[in-house]
Amino acid sequence: MTYDRVSAQYDIEKKSLVVAYVLWFFLGYVGAHRFYLGRPLSGFLMFAFSAVVLLLTFVSFGVLGFLWFVVGLWWLIDALLIPGMAAGRNTAIADRVFSRRR
Repeated sequence: MTYDRVSAQYDIEKKSLVVAYVLWFFLGYVGAHRFYLGRPLSGFLMFAFSAVVLLLTFVSFGVLGFLWFVVGLWWLIDALLIPGMAAGRNTAIADRVFSRRR
């Protein structure tokens, strides 16, 4: 493949910070941004934890609602981690795409 074609392939596959932050803002409590950034295990854990907290909140009639603080804290911390996650994912994509050039 030519360099232009490889570079175009990288541009197609790379992860956008804007998309990651939009997913984080609207669906971050279920880990959508983590799935997008290639971290399915932690995305699933975030989804499962949110589901368990939701279930516990309903079952306890709101008594365990304070657990949403933990979900919210994880959500806020992820706002700081997204640039690093995106950079790591984009580096992996670049390594894979540009290694095909040879």
